[in-house]
Amino acid sequence: MTLIAAPLTEAAFAPFGRVVEAPAKAGRAYFGPLIENSRPSASLDFSLTHTAASALPFEARVMERHPLTAQAFLALDVSRFLVIVAPGSASAGGEEGPDMTRARAFIGRQGQALVYAPAVWHHGMIALDHPGRFSILMWCAPDGRDDEFVTLETPVTVGA
Repeated sequence: MTLIAAPLTEAAFAPFGRVVEAPAKAGRAYFGPLIENSRPSASLDFSLTHTAASALPFEARVMERHPLTAQAFLALDVSRFLVIVAPGSASAGGEEGPDMTRARAFIGRQGQALVYAPAVWHHGMIALDHPGRFSILMWCAPDGRDDEFVTLETPVTVGA
């Protein structure tokens, strides 16, 4: 299966979460309510990640989701980045996994951030062009239910 990555826009990404833009003029924009949490025992986790550069076409092999919290990614030092998302689908055994037949791919740019809605399947962040750094915000609790990972039976290729 091959996906063609489209530009990351608020409208196109809406089924999976939110895209926010850095202010064009001096000033501050507030987006705190976008980082949803359904557990009083969770605390806000702030992390930084450095990813190697990847090129298109890209082969996605693993998808993840955070069933009880939103997850925000802010591109710190990235010119372009690849986003791969999919809605959930229940298997015959009752387990929910990503429905890759309805997956979408997007290319984000510097000045954009995104917030995955709770339980949205997505691939880890992929920096294009050169290595990249991202900031990540999400709620985490000691109950161990924050992350779910699935290895895809058939990898998905993403092109431009």
